[in-house]
Amino acid sequence: MNTKLTKSVRIAALVAATFATVHAFAADKIIKIDGSSTVYPITEAVAEEFQKSTKIKVTVGESGTGSGFKKFCRGETDISDASRPILQKEIDACKEAGIQYIELPVAFDGLTVVVNDKNNWVKSLTVDELKKIWGPGSSVKNWKDVNPAYPDKKLSLYGPGTASGTFDYFSEAINGKAKAHRTDYTPSEDDNVLVQGVSGSEGGMAYFGLAYYEENKDKLRAIPISAKAGGPAVEPSFDTVKNGTYIPLSRPLFIYVNATAAAFKPEVKAFVNFYLENAPALVKEVKYVPLPTEDYTAVKEHFKAMKPGTGFGGKNEVGIKITDLLSRIK
Repeated sequence: MNTKLTKSVRIAALVAATFATVHAFAADKIIKIDGSSTVYPITEAVAEEFQKSTKIKVTVGESGTGSGFKKFCRGETDISDASRPILQKEIDACKEAGIQYIELPVAFDGLTVVVNDKNNWVKSLTVDELKKIWGPGSSVKNWKDVNPAYPDKKLSLYGPGTASGTFDYFSEAINGKAKAHRTDYTPSEDDNVLVQGVSGSEGGMAYFGLAYYEENKDKLRAIPISAKAGGPAVEPSFDTVKNGTYIPLSRPLFIYVNATAAAFKPEVKAFVNFYLENAPALVKEVKYVPLPTEDYTAVKEHFKAMKPGTGFGGKNEVGIKITDLLSRIK
């Protein structure tokens, strides 16, 4: 049996069911989404399938998590993609504007530290070594500065910009505080720019989501990470992210839904329901890690209950379980 065709038929059937409830207003409705470039491929895949039969237009931007929240908290978008939780300043901005939101985890990702494929000297790195490289005020400029056994070769660093949720999460997980990060590196919100930078520099290093590494593994090499010195070095992969052994760089990915739009715009509610129903297949299709089945069930129930708020209290938190997160939102 053609499994790809079977999947397409199943998705088409779900789209058709959704279409039955939204076709009356399809022609003049637009669902507006912006935010994380990491979450973008998932949301774009969902939007493409949703639009095929409903004919409802869905626009998906990728300005970065921080920039996305700015638009969301001004009421300019219905949904905000986010690769880290909403921060206190964003909570305050939404509150001031009267914007309530529903926080929905949709997938897992593993932040992947990559080097040029010609780099044959680094076998693994510890969290402490990553902190030495990426910490605020770091003076490391040469691979020999990281480890005397490494060659005397310039270390060229590439990473996400400061508006990126990936930047915030990496800073928190490695350096202990969001935005605690060296500034003398080449930043970009476009992960393709980071890939090009490292692939063009033998001494290059960058970090970004696992899916972008999977797309470019012919020219880059992922570095296994040890949570502590002497501990096992774990390579980022679908399995290690899902089973929780790739720490501390595994993270949940989110969509934030404007609660008023979800309650009063049938097209937004239909889209989010479609998103959650099809996430397991589409998340995997774009090379991200789906949540466990029981987590998706809990997320669906959470959206059905329309519970606004965040389970993070305005701060990032590494390693939280999805069901524990949702239980915090009363």
